[in-house]
Amino acid sequence: MSVENPDDERKPSDAEVSALKEQALRTLLTPEARLRLNNVKMVKPELAAMVENYLLGMASQGRLNSQISDDQLKQILLSIQQPKRDFKINRR
Repeated sequence: MSVENPDDERKPSDAEVSALKEQALRTLLTPEARLRLNNVKMVKPELAAMVENYLLGMASQGRLNSQISDDQLKQILLSIQQPKRDFKINRR
């Protein structure tokens, strides 16, 4: 006989979390910015995840008062992206 405790909260599944994340991003980003982020996600999923977490964190802190445009998303991507390293090979 099992007794369920009503104080125990049910943990959301990964699908529910991703659906909530997508819904939040849909309201935070303009359609063009969402398209860009989805394109980035196909090529660099780690970078897209960092940007998503950054945007959701900013929104939860109340620091975003309007939708993020495509140009603003470009700036965020540039600021988060790690700088590329140049290699110089000296031949003798």
